Amino acid sequence: MGTTEKNALPLVLRRATRRKAGLKGEDEPGPKSETGMTTASRKDAVVGDDYTPAQRQIIDAQLTEARKGPYHGPFQTAEEAIRFIRKEVRERKAIKSK
Repeated sequence: MGTTEKNALPLVLRRATRRKAGLKGEDEPGPKSETGMTTASRKDAVVGDDYTPAQRQIIDAQLTEARKGPYHGPFQTAEEAIRFIRKEVRERKAIKSK
């Protein structure tokens, strides 16, 4: 049974451990469990904490539009990707020069 952030106990670390984990000042540690070992790293900020509802609505609309594409690839090789990018640049320059 997992715990939610609301009822999770804070992770308390010694100063040396915080330093080794790359935590500075008021960084909140985020535990990460892999292969039976628990490691601590800086907890990533939750996106959206600093946005007003109106700003969040604009961002969500832009993300929805971006998910529609266009998407290119996957490419089999880096050379194939480079050729594609160069072709796109040539085509865009041609459109601009008209």
